[in-house]
Amino acid sequence: MKEQILEQAPRRIKHIQFSVLSPQEIVKNAQLAITHRDLFNDNRKPMENGVLDTRLGTSDHDTLCQTCGEKMAQCIGHFGYVKLILPVFHIGYFKAVINMLQNICKTCSRVLLNEDDRRSYLKRIRASRESSARQKLEKAINTLCKKEVDCPHCGAINGSVKKVGALKIVHEKFKSKKAHEEHEKFKSTFNNAIEYTPDLRPHLHKAQEDLNAMKVLDLFKRISDDDCELLGLDPQNARPELFIWQRLPVPPVAIRPSIAQDNASTEDDLTVKLSEIVQTNTNITAALTKGVTITQLMEQWDYLQLTIAMYIHSEMPGLGNMAGIKPSRGLCQRLKGKQGRFRGNLSGKRVDFSGRTVISPDPNLRIDEVAVPELVAKILTYPERVFAHNIDKLRQCVINGADVHPGANFVKHKSGGKRFLKYADQASKDACAAELQIGDVVERHLRDDDVVLFNRQPSLHKLSIMAHYVRVKPWRTFRFNECVCSPYNADFDGDEMNLHVPQTEEARIEAIELMGVKNNLVTPRNGDPIIAAIQDFITSSYLLTKKDVFYNRAQFTQICSYMADADIHIDIPPPSIWKPMKLWTGKQIFNVLMRPNKKSSVLVNLEAKGRSFDKKEGRVPDFCPNEGYAVIQNSEIMCGCMDKTLVGDGNKHSLFYTILRDFGSLEAASAMNRLSKLCSRWLANRGFSIGINDVQPGEKLRERKEELIGMANKRCNELIEQSKLGLIENQPGCDEEQTLETHISGVLSKVRDDAGQICMTELNKYNAPLIMATCGSKGSKINVSQMVACVGQQIISGSRIPDGFQDRSLPHFPKHSKTPAARGFVRNSFYSGLSPTEFLFHAISGREGLVDTAVKTAETGYMQRKLMKALEDLTIHYDMSVRNSSGGLVQFYYGDDGLDPAFLEAEILPVDLKRNLQHIINIVSWGNDKVLLPYEIREITDSILGSDKFVKLCTQSYIESLSNFVQQELVNRLSSIRESYGLMRGDYRLSEEYGDLDDAVYNTMGSNPVKAVVNHKLKITEKQLRRFLDTCWTKFMRAKIEPGTAVGALGAQSIGEPGTQMTLKTFHFAGVASMNITLGVPRIKEIINASKTISTPIITCKLVNDTDVKSARIVKGRLETTYLGDIAKYIDEIYERDQCFLAIKLDLEAIQKLQLETNIKEIARAIIDNRSLKLEAHGIRVVSDDEIDVYISDKEMSKDPYCLYYRLQVLKRALPKVIVKGIQTVTRAVISEGKGGKKLLLVEGYGLREVMTTEGIVGIETTSNNINEVHKVLGIEAARNTIIQEIQYTMGRHGMSIDPRHVMLLGDIMTFKGEVLGIHRFGISNMKSSVLMLASFEKTTDHLFDAALHSKRDCLEGVSESIIMGMPMQLGTGLFKLIRKSQFENEKPPKRKLIFDTKENHVKFTYGDTAIDDA
Repeated sequence: MKEQILEQAPRRIKHIQFSVLSPQEIVKNAQLAITHRDLFNDNRKPMENGVLDTRLGTSDHDTLCQTCGEKMAQCIGHFGYVKLILPVFHIGYFKAVINMLQNICKTCSRVLLNEDDRRSYLKRIRASRESSARQKLEKAINTLCKKEVDCPHCGAINGSVKKVGALKIVHEKFKSKKAHEEHEKFKSTFNNAIEYTPDLRPHLHKAQEDLNAMKVLDLFKRISDDDCELLGLDPQNARPELFIWQRLPVPPVAIRPSIAQDNASTEDDLTVKLSEIVQTNTNITAALTKGVTITQLMEQWDYLQLTIAMYIHSEMPGLGNMAGIKPSRGLCQRLKGKQGRFRGNLSGKRVDFSGRTVISPDPNLRIDEVAVPELVAKILTYPERVFAHNIDKLRQCVINGADVHPGANFVKHKSGGKRFLKYADQASKDACAAELQIGDVVERHLRDDDVVLFNRQPSLHKLSIMAHYVRVKPWRTFRFNECVCSPYNADFDGDEMNLHVPQTEEARIEAIELMGVKNNLVTPRNGDPIIAAIQDFITSSYLLTKKDVFYNRAQFTQICSYMADADIHIDIPPPSIWKPMKLWTGKQIFNVLMRPNKKSSVLVNLEAKGRSFDKKEGRVPDFCPNEGYAVIQNSEIMCGCMDKTLVGDGNKHSLFYTILRDFGSLEAASAMNRLSKLCSRWLANRGFSIGINDVQPGEKLRERKEELIGMANKRCNELIEQSKLGLIENQPGCDEEQTLETHISGVLSKVRDDAGQICMTELNKYNAPLIMATCGSKGSKINVSQMVACVGQQIISGSRIPDGFQDRSLPHFPKHSKTPAARGFVRNSFYSGLSPTEFLFHAISGREGLVDTAVKTAETGYMQRKLMKALEDLTIHYDMSVRNSSGGLVQFYYGDDGLDPAFLEAEILPVDLKRNLQHIINIVSWGNDKVLLPYEIREITDSILGSDKFVKLCTQSYIESLSNFVQQELVNRLSSIRESYGLMRGDYRLSEEYGDLDDAVYNTMGSNPVKAVVNHKLKITEKQLRRFLDTCWTKFMRAKIEPGTAVGALGAQSIGEPGTQMTLKTFHFAGVASMNITLGVPRIKEIINASKTISTPIITCKLVNDTDVKSARIVKGRLETTYLGDIAKYIDEIYERDQCFLAIKLDLEAIQKLQLETNIKEIARAIIDNRSLKLEAHGIRVVSDDEIDVYISDKEMSKDPYCLYYRLQVLKRALPKVIVKGIQTVTRAVISEGKGGKKLLLVEGYGLREVMTTEGIVGIETTSNNINEVHKVLGIEAARNTIIQEIQYTMGRHGMSIDPRHVMLLGDIMTFKGEVLGIHRFGISNMKSSVLMLASFEKTTDHLFDAALHSKRDCLEGVSESIIMGMPMQLGTGLFKLIRKSQFENEKPPKRKLIFDTKENHVKFTYGDTAIDDA
């Protein structure tokens, strides 16, 4: 067994300092210099001083390391180095080197800043702490230096420095005019060369100064320490000359092992590259000593550069990998990507003590159990320490050995020996058992009631991995109760799941407390129950509780015994029917299920609407004919059927949720266990199956369907005819085609709905699909109607089937046909069978669904990963604030109220007040207590709510909502009831002299029937009221979120996980058919990426006059861009004898209709103002009130008299595009009907500021869905609110509810730095400073090189870093620190003085509901 992790490691890594190794350090760390290119000598032994020299370690089991003398397993390997004869550039720092060269003078190596700038920048750089601030300063310095031509220190000329090819740098210093003389001098140096090769002359002007690695190294060595700081470097750790290779470290053999195969060996890519480098280096050395042509030398040098670059980063752009050859893996490739070092081996690892197999259902297990096959249980072990109480059990395990369950695989003696029992004979097992002592550790097999973690991938939220108790069973699959399918999103069509065994007592207890199934019955996304009855269980509950189900005593007791395995005492309730024979109803079985016997304290009080609830004016909901309204009082069902809303998941008014909130998770879980056993056994005996006769339509149904489809076809043909004649009025913002489509789609979708409705009424009540659709266990009305009546319209990306062939969807239809059949309407049902064309249309639409799902999975997976990386380290501290790992404040108070979303019973409150009040009144008996009068209720409530218990611990808004509830539901109701029966209202205390009289009145009325009626309608005693308020307080305290909660991770999961259930391509029409808004995953992606341009930018404007269409049109005219072409009847060329011009005739009627506030002068002005036309003011003449003439200026004529005709043509083309009125960035505006018939203006396009300031629009109520624009115009808080609203809106459109606290957290993390940061690689690198965290996200090597360049320090505070370094993270159970007194017995340590702790800095301020004193 591996040694368990020690919480208190002997030494803890405090931080990691990144820097660059100097050549001296490389040599110092190395064991030897590598000089030989060969890998092996003649006797197949590693070559001395070669790349595989045994002094570097060994990759062979038999050889010993020559340095430390250890075997392969113990030797960690040792470094070597190659001494490069010529310096070369380092590919990782190549960009940085170019930047540095740009900033310094290429003659004297000083930074190109004058003295004043230099000093001010140095001061600012030394003062800045944040890396983002330093980056901005570096950019500013770089921009200044680029502009300098003359060096302020030595006066030399400097030009721009550019990268040429993959690894060459040139200095273009001869661009400026000043450098003319120098350029001539430079050219003269080529005179000699030109004499010999005259072909050079034409290329001479291209020659530039070449900065090779030697020159650069020389320049860098002369840079002073102060200048290093200006370049953004730390002169202690990273002088600029270190970014150029002079010595190359050779890594140990251990990380590049050779794979031996019959007398040959396959070498690692790194080894091959290294031997190439050594070879080239040797060649250059020889060339320099012997002397070769300079060309050859330069070629060799370039080759060395290239090889070293490939060794570091083999996929370098510009290095051009040879086609057909497998690219080698450089060092960067080993770190990058999903399989790389960071993501593949550090952030996530393969683990021991885990198993994986297929899953299958078993309703006989408890919901918190998992059945583990014996085969698995014999291999997975748990190390149990021997104590006096378990020594006998463990001895038996050792005797059983490794092959008999329950046995043991290993025994570890406290003295240090370890026995493997797999191959031991029986005698030695017995001996080993006899020798067992207290303190030894036995690795025993898994057995019943061990704790294991159970997980299904993809793990989208925290409920994808939960802790279960083991039940060891035969066969080969993991089995669990079907109720637990939904959190895992599992089904049993061949899914596999993983099982992990925690290896210490702490781990087990933490797993079961924090991850146990019982403690995770609700989803943190919105607090809805997620573990509840599904499918068959719902069907069964529904059938069992219908009103026509009766049983005699034998049957009733038999069914009650299904609930358990003869291990609970059941009290049988009295029968519902006594004569002519005793009969019990199916509902009574449920009463027993909720409360099996008198000892049980579970008294459920619940009123809820079911799925089939039918509302009718004037009818009490209890009398719903479909039994769609359930009333449960003190665990007895008064009326209603148990369907999905009552026993299923995703509803807070359900049975199990009520039990969970009132009686705790244990009771809820055991009720669920009883339900799953009862339902599966009862349904198995009753039988429930589906056959072909379930989907056979009756004669009547068939006739009705044909009639419906006939009418729809007829209506569609009428619409098409009307459209041809132009009789259909266009919808706002649509053309004829779109309007017709909308109308036809409306008609056809109604057909399917109507057919579905007929099915519901026509089909037999025993019809299986119908039962399932009604009770909500599977399927819907649509599914039933598709099988029985009609499949309906097939849709591709939001519209009917488009044309596939020329002007038609298939050759089976006439061209340009718009009939339902030609556009994908399937009139057959699946029962009657589809015709060939229908079949194709159906397949097309089905294919779209499949592609969509595949695309969506990848999109949402990446989105989830980004969210998780951005939010992972947010946690709640002990002051209830949300901070990130480096202490940055993201929220002052979590979600503004500090409540946990998983504990909220109502939408916003932690208590469902109405239900709890009813519950308390039902369970607390009245006895002989005095009934409270309205004023007494108010007085008691006020005194309790004013007590310290409430005031100090609850928020003000919660106390107010309680007070209002009591006032409305108890005080006001009771007063009005009393008044209606002629009693005194009693809503305030009477003065003293009336006191006796009042008593006298009431005492004489004690037997009064009126008083009894009032009491019957509403009465409450002091005991009940106090109990109710106490419950409210308890539930509020329970709902407070605990410090240490990883709210960031929960928020990321709660937003990412619903994304997988959203449909991808979705448009929705914002009140108008033509304005479609992007929805679904693409929209969520746009929001969290904070995209600059979004696909459908829409500004919603409130109008000052929002009732009149005419005024709305006027405002619309002010906004929409109106072009001259839209309001001109014609623009013609007029040629006369002595002149020619363009005549523009305006359509005054169109201007009137468009409600444009413009006149001919304004239009003329717009033409003059348009710069691109280049017209002069006197060339534009207003002739009449609807005509403008445009002349060409004499100046142009005098230049070129022949250009006249062409110039007129150009103008004629350009004039229609002149903007006469409106905002250029607005595409169009559409008038929409809002709530209550009020008019809204929806503006498509950008330009929020211009729209807000337009006359006729209420600026303060104008919003845009483009976050960046809102930020620019209205500021950061408005941007945060926009993010929150947009996500909530998008999720709401898809029927997903997410607790606003999660979305607020996302809004805050995106805006807490004072600018809108998207959640992508750039945004995250602005939010986080940790190098390891960024490296584990994306662009791994870039972050590492950057960290070394700027000598960054990683303090290892976050989650990713802790995981990578194998340390406990600082949130959850790792958050708190324990401070203990040591030598100070009673004296307190001195208080530290704070910087701003002076009287004048003390300010009173209120946050939320809390006033914070200046104490």
